[in-house]
Amino acid sequence: MANPEIRKLRLGIPKGSLQDATVQLMARAGYNLQLSSRSYFPAIDDPEIECMLIRAQEMARYVQDGILDLGLTGRDWVLENDARVETLADLVYAKQSFSKVRWVLAVPEASPVRSVRDLEGKVIATELVGVTKRYLERNHVKATVEFSWGATEVKPPVLADAIVEVTETGSSLRANQLRIVETVLESNTQLIAWPPALKDSWKAEKIATLKLLLEAAIAAYGLVGLMLNVQRGRLDAVLGVLTALRQPTIASLSDPDWVAVNTVIEERKVREILPRLKAAGAQGIVEYPLNKMVL
Repeated sequence: MANPEIRKLRLGIPKGSLQDATVQLMARAGYNLQLSSRSYFPAIDDPEIECMLIRAQEMARYVQDGILDLGLTGRDWVLENDARVETLADLVYAKQSFSKVRWVLAVPEASPVRSVRDLEGKVIATELVGVTKRYLERNHVKATVEFSWGATEVKPPVLADAIVEVTETGSSLRANQLRIVETVLESNTQLIAWPPALKDSWKAEKIATLKLLLEAAIAAYGLVGLMLNVQRGRLDAVLGVLTALRQPTIASLSDPDWVAVNTVIEERKVREILPRLKAAGAQGIVEYPLNKMVL
């Protein structure tokens, strides 16, 4: 007898600036994605998930329409499309870092513009047209908002008086002699779902597992585990180094005079506290990577 057809959860992977960071996050969550330059359907090592590469700008529409059950895209594009989707998780990662991005109003350094209200009757270029128009409405400003197909930073002052553009560090804006006036929107990657998919018990369980693993991967970012042994008589000195970071786990060893200490710390602090731990009496110190941490 032939096996019944395997059910599939349809997952949208953002193509473009978020693509590499998403593939890395999925790997930390335990899913191996293999992309090909010739295909928009990445292979994944879970036979019950079917992936499709979709531009982040369009993801929310395809999830809203049920073409995809689930997708990873920016909060900015959910708002831009005014999409009727279920937001399941905020996953704070971006192209260059695990942090939020900002859509900012920017003008040439020499511009007299100091606030959005100074743009009355002016021209603003942006890819985020809908959000920008609503931002202007909230500030009671009437200005022309033009869609930008790219290279938005080069448009002021000849083709536009100002731009609304996304930035992580502001370096690209500074390189183009632009000055940030105001933040229009803060955004981060979100896991969004087609609402009917959450009413399907099989899909809902599959989605819950993926959500848990992705959030655990985000929670573990920048952290490492630390194990060490110490004589009981010197335990307080070791804990004096560690307790300001996270409460450690302490376990007895076969030798009653010794204990094992296990904790999680920020990776950037390891180089600072390792010498202090050694001086306090710690031995057999082991640092190990963390891929996931379930809170």
